[in-house]
Amino acid sequence: MTDVVDAATRSRMMSGIQGKNTSPEIFIRKALHSRGFRFRIHVKSLPGSPDLVLPKHKAVVFVHGCFWHGHDCRYFKVPQTRTQFWLEKIEKNQARDQQQVNALRAQGWRVLVIWECAVRSIKKQKSTLLVDQIASWLLQGSDYFQIDEGV
Repeated sequence: MTDVVDAATRSRMMSGIQGKNTSPEIFIRKALHSRGFRFRIHVKSLPGSPDLVLPKHKAVVFVHGCFWHGHDCRYFKVPQTRTQFWLEKIEKNQARDQQQVNALRAQGWRVLVIWECAVRSIKKQKSTLLVDQIASWLLQGSDYFQIDEGV
């Protein structure tokens, strides 16, 4: 199947996709801030520049996009054009993610990965379940935890 836009337009569209301050990330930041959690964002001195860093809780939070990080959910679909390129790119992203998590845990940080699909489903339901789960993990959670659509 051919692309519906020309290569230059597709390139411009893809380059406009944000890596920071995404809608799911801002949603999580606002929700945690309203609960009294204080954090720093995008700390470059830590592996992977985590989306949120909560030094008081020795915890970092990554908000991953399901497509870019290859999450096994309904929002991830391998493109039908340049399939091999995309599979290799996503595999590299996943390998880098794992290296970053390992490095952070080796430094004593607790790591939480929140998938885009979890934020999308909670925003639709107008529920506090996701934020409750994050707050609970921050206060007494394990070294590593993931939250996805099945919250």
